[in-house]
Amino acid sequence: QVQLVESGGGLVQDGGSLRLSCEASGITFSINYMGWYRQAPGKQRELVASIWRGGGTTYADSVKGRFTISRDNGKNSVHLEMNSLKPEDTAVYYCNVQRWGPTRSEFWGQGTQVTVSS
Repeated sequence: QVQLVESGGGLVQDGGSLRLSCEASGITFSINYMGWYRQAPGKQRELVASIWRGGGTTYADSVKGRFTISRDNGKNSVHLEMNSLKPEDTAVYYCNVQRWGPTRSEFWGQGTQVTVSS
């Protein structure tokens, strides 16, 4: 059974930094895609950053230059370094893992709260 456990969320002041981590257990396949999404109150869940097995990355325009996603293939983990945080970054952040191909699978973590105070 695949489980994703996020950590690293918390309360930080405007301009501060946090590092989120997601550890995937029960993985018996090659992970093609790992990503971080967030959902603020009253808003839809949105992609923050993603990284493929080959190392390619994408970022939401709102976080470019401030956030950095990285992954450790050997440990099936993904991290999100968040710098220069703003109040509008406040949200629950979710880890997402995907396997592509004939047997497509997608898994979500339980979420970790990030609150940026002004």
